[in-house]
Amino acid sequence: MESDYDELDRRLVHALQINGRAPFSTIAEVLGVSDRTIARRYARLRSAGAVRVLCGVDPTALGAILWFLRVRCAPAASLPVAEALARRPDTSWVSLSSGGTEITCVVRTENEADSEALLLAKLPRTPRVEGVTAHSVLHAFYGGPDNLVGKLGSLDAEAIERLRPPPVPHRPGPVRLDDGDRKLLALLSTDGRAAFEQLAAATGWSPTTVRRRMAELREHGLLYLDIDVDWHMFGVNTRTLLWLSVAPAHLEEAGRALAGHPEIAFAAATTGPTNLYASVVCADQRELYRYLTTRIAALPAITHLETAPVIKTVKQAANHA
Repeated sequence: MESDYDELDRRLVHALQINGRAPFSTIAEVLGVSDRTIARRYARLRSAGAVRVLCGVDPTALGAILWFLRVRCAPAASLPVAEALARRPDTSWVSLSSGGTEITCVVRTENEADSEALLLAKLPRTPRVEGVTAHSVLHAFYGGPDNLVGKLGSLDAEAIERLRPPPVPHRPGPVRLDDGDRKLLALLSTDGRAAFEQLAAATGWSPTTVRRRMAELREHGLLYLDIDVDWHMFGVNTRTLLWLSVAPAHLEEAGRALAGHPEIAFAAATTGPTNLYASVVCADQRELYRYLTTRIAALPAITHLETAPVIKTVKQAANHA
């Protein structure tokens, strides 16, 4: 719960969201406490599962396609099916919603042929699945490198600027991964603060090569720093999925507006029966109602809205190359 954490915990987490690999000495200086205090706080939060710095991977940089699947099951079957989906290496964000009758998950497919096999053969034949709706992600308005902590954190503009790492130049063109890259990404997906020496030992490369390759993967848009957080730290207690239909002429405008809302953790344009998806976090149901009747109601040209409260998250982000 929020009362289990104090303002220094929240400021530390915000600092890590800005620069997850910043030295503790830099964070300590910005926050006005000792290095030892920051190191001790981070160790405590990490061991409690309250915060974890990791490196996320954008599989679309490798040509992969992301799908949101809405899988309808009988209530008694939904948890076993969700757990089966969670065990797959190509899934992330597996959630039970809509009173336990629907599973929502993100699935990565490597190409169009994989997408066809997944949607036409594999899932519908899974026992006890009553129906599947698929939405491929066309454009993300908020999410990935953009983490909700950046909206909820309390650091001021000066502190943010002192912590912000230098901008990463964009490197166009395809990127290919070898076994060393995969070992590097696997370790970074569990510990984004792993030392270069540790990463070098895992890959068989030198620390200099690790540093250079990480920079290259970031420049290609494949690798980004991310953070997993116990959202209770920031007073967040509910997550709700929104499926919206917006007139095509207003889709870009509505998506950009959603991205700016402090309640939005993820927003994307999709294919499928609806064309705009969002993940909303609120303190409680009353705040959700206020959000739906004010900010959402003010969005342009919405013709349809579905809300699906998440009752259990079976798997979070673990979807890496």
